[in-house]
Amino acid sequence: MSDDSRARRESRRRLSPIWIVPIVALLIGAWMVWHNYASRGPLITIEMETAEGIEAGKTLIKTRNVEVGKVESVRLSDNLDKTIVTARMSKDSERMLNADSRLWVVKPRIGREGISGLNTVLSGAYIQLQPGDSRDEEDHFVALEQPPVTTQDAKGLRIDLTSNDGSVLSDGDPVTYEGFVVGRVESSEFRPSEKEMHYTLYIDSPYHELVTSTTRFWSTSGVSLRLDSQGLQVDVGSLESVLSGGVAFGIPEDLPRGRPVVENTSFTLYSDQEEAREGSFHQAIDYVIMVDDTVRGLSRGAPVEFRGVRLGTVVSVPYRLTHQRVRTLSSFEIPVLIRIEPERLEGQVDDEGVAQWKKRLERLFKRGMRATLKSGNLLTGALFVDLDFYDNPPPYKADTFDDIEVMPSVSGGLAQMEAKLNALLDKLNALDVEPVLSNLNKTLSASESLVKRLDKTAGHVDSLLGSEAVQKLPGDISTSIDNLNRTLDGLTPDSSAYRKLEGDLERLDRVLKKAEPLLDTLEKNPSSLIFDKPTTRDPIPRAQ
Repeated sequence: MSDDSRARRESRRRLSPIWIVPIVALLIGAWMVWHNYASRGPLITIEMETAEGIEAGKTLIKTRNVEVGKVESVRLSDNLDKTIVTARMSKDSERMLNADSRLWVVKPRIGREGISGLNTVLSGAYIQLQPGDSRDEEDHFVALEQPPVTTQDAKGLRIDLTSNDGSVLSDGDPVTYEGFVVGRVESSEFRPSEKEMHYTLYIDSPYHELVTSTTRFWSTSGVSLRLDSQGLQVDVGSLESVLSGGVAFGIPEDLPRGRPVVENTSFTLYSDQEEAREGSFHQAIDYVIMVDDTVRGLSRGAPVEFRGVRLGTVVSVPYRLTHQRVRTLSSFEIPVLIRIEPERLEGQVDDEGVAQWKKRLERLFKRGMRATLKSGNLLTGALFVDLDFYDNPPPYKADTFDDIEVMPSVSGGLAQMEAKLNALLDKLNALDVEPVLSNLNKTLSASESLVKRLDKTAGHVDSLLGSEAVQKLPGDISTSIDNLNRTLDGLTPDSSAYRKLEGDLERLDRVLKKAEPLLDTLEKNPSSLIFDKPTTRDPIPRAQ
């Protein structure tokens, strides 16, 4: 073998260093592809109503503000009514993707609790992931339209409310106890098959211990204004409930505390607190009242009272009027169904207690207790059923209407007033008014003549007052008064007449003093004016 051929063979066996760089680059690229494939997480799809704020390749998925995924694509569903978002999750995120996980878009929102999501104004919207507790894995989710009220791991109690009276609550409405917010309404759903509204309430810990088996829930939607036979009642909740409504709960004072409840226990939602209190009365006695008067103003829910103490409630007005037993056209009675509720007075009552109440009421009926309709509010004309004892009522006779015992009744106040008015009119019709009218005519004639004489006398008085002498009388009186004043002015202490009169009086006084001895002598011896005064001798003393 020649040297040239040997050299060419050795060059082919020796590897050129230039191939090292592409080989290393190829190895690095393969490692990067493998690392990217091995480090990427699962692919999930999210169903949304709209893709507002979502951008492929930019929108992130976060949990507790930590990035756990990114949106890869956004497309419409096959029927064009939904938006399908495809997102790639981070590695080891499978444990967060289960059947209970919830997702929603975080963006600026204005709600009853304030403004949220302002941090997304600059950074853009993102998808919030709230992991669940289920063990079932899931890769397809339906995004929530609104952020959830509470977290899945929150400590508290969730209960179900059922309402069929038209009460409407919204997600996030407050749940209050004695005016304090202790929870929120999580969800609301109307079930057409049941024709009922179902709500899920969440009560925060430790307030969930306040919910027991005897707890009652009622609506506090804003301001409640009620004007009935008991007067005007105004109930105002918290400011938040006034603006958006809410739910309140408590235990009626007549009921025991009850036992604790478990998760998702079902309760009834009442329209107001009074209805919730009445809903706690399970033992009742039904009676029918046959009313002869008008029932206008008597409505369902009106109280049944005994001398001001409430014993029951009006249930139906009228009650099965088509079953009315018509005796005569003038005695058409209207049945009213009432319910006596012994628990209002005695708390919880069992079946034996109800039987004792029936016997007690029957004895009271025999002693004269009757039912009647009375006005409870003059402004609205609302009526209520009043139980009381009456003198000489119609005899009690046990009777039933549609298999319900009839409670004896008497006519109400309006009917009694009408009867008294009719009796008064009958008495007035029975009066003999002819003599009275005759005497009245004579009295009117005498009065007419008297009036004529008074009119004539008044004419004479007018002519006298209008005479010339009477007209001059004020002037004459004025002149006389002036003369008298001038006369009195001449008798002043400084006048000459007064001084002359004073001197004459002094002289008269001196004369009278001088004549006083003469007068005394004449008084003792009137004959002294004719005869001289007799002389008297000195007396001679003698012994007896």
